[in-house]
Amino acid sequence: MLIAPATALYLHRKERQQPHPDHRRIATDLPFAADLMTACLRAGRPVSAATEITANAIAGPVGERLTWVSTQLRLGADPDPTWASLAKDPAMGQLSRAMSRAAQSGAPVADVLTRLADDARDAARAESVAAARSVGVKAVAPLGLCFLPAFVLLGIIPVVAGLASAIVIP
Repeated sequence: MLIAPATALYLHRKERQQPHPDHRRIATDLPFAADLMTACLRAGRPVSAATEITANAIAGPVGERLTWVSTQLRLGADPDPTWASLAKDPAMGQLSRAMSRAAQSGAPVADVLTRLADDARDAARAESVAAARSVGVKAVAPLGLCFLPAFVLLGIIPVVAGLASAIVIP
């Protein structure tokens, strides 16, 4: 009787803890986008062209956001607030801050983007290792819920019944 509500509560909490699917997709595509922008910048393309090329090459949420930035830059918008508007999304925050700093200072951004891509890959790798390690821990609860009642029914109840019958019958 109590298992169904407890399971529903657990699943509801688990659902809230999981990141939005767009955040997962952004985390997956961000290193590739940073590497592609780096390649374009090192090939001598301006930031607006590198952003447009990257936006056209990548589908999904990263491509959509970069398409918006590329369009704004092509229309002559100020690069600093344009890139800063991407910082609202936590997954795009690092790219946004790096490009915004480069727009303010005029510093080359290719090395920063390379580090950003490496850091994003390292974070994804660490997250997948942590998820793989947690599988064993998460498997304990269902196994305990299955084996504990069986142990009680097959191991403890017969012993208690045997002792009770020996005590009751003189």
